Amino acid sequence: MGKRKLQRFAEIGTFKNVKQLDEGKAFKGQWASAFFKNANPIVLELACGKGEYSVNLARKFPEKNFMGVDYKGNRLWVGAKMALDEGIENVGFLRIQIQNILDYFAQDEIDEIWITFPDPQPQSPLERKRLTNPTFLEKYKVILKDGGYMNLKTDNDGFFAYTLEKIAELNLPISQQTTDVYKDFPGDEILSIKTHYERIYLQKDKNINYVKFQLDLKL
Repeated sequence: MGKRKLQRFAEIGTFKNVKQLDEGKAFKGQWASAFFKNANPIVLELACGKGEYSVNLARKFPEKNFMGVDYKGNRLWVGAKMALDEGIENVGFLRIQIQNILDYFAQDEIDEIWITFPDPQPQSPLERKRLTNPTFLEKYKVILKDGGYMNLKTDNDGFFAYTLEKIAELNLPISQQTTDVYKDFPGDEILSIKTHYERIYLQKDKNINYVKFQLDLKL
């Protein structure tokens, strides 16, 4: 591991807006009251990378709490440091493996979930690691409040098609769907938020896919 990564790993351990691994378990069921110190709804961003989406959402919606979740601490450092420098208090970060999410959040604790540009895990044997695999959806169903929305934004057409296939198999209701965000939803204040990697994709004229759906039905 490079010197810069090691430095960032050390630093996020001192950041008040970051919880890592076991220390995050103590907040299960009380993230709003104990971590954010309010009663506002919580929105998760899974596989948040550098946390740009979470930070930008927090800027736009101060009446909500946002939590970016990822395992790569050197990436989380970017969003966490940005939030600290700007004094944005309604965003935090949790460094965990997403498959263990039920250890960190209680039933019905989350109001909405975003998955932004995750690793598509294109190889067939890695399907179990795809974040919209039914095994993961079952876990999200537990922590997501009834009527809460799932949002997926991805440049990977194959992963998007896979997700739509699983949504159809489970007969889940879709609210919005597009294979070209900037053509079909120009100027949308939420969908127009761009991550570092999204900007790279757009420079290469890559279309951006998006779907918003609910986990209302029992899986």
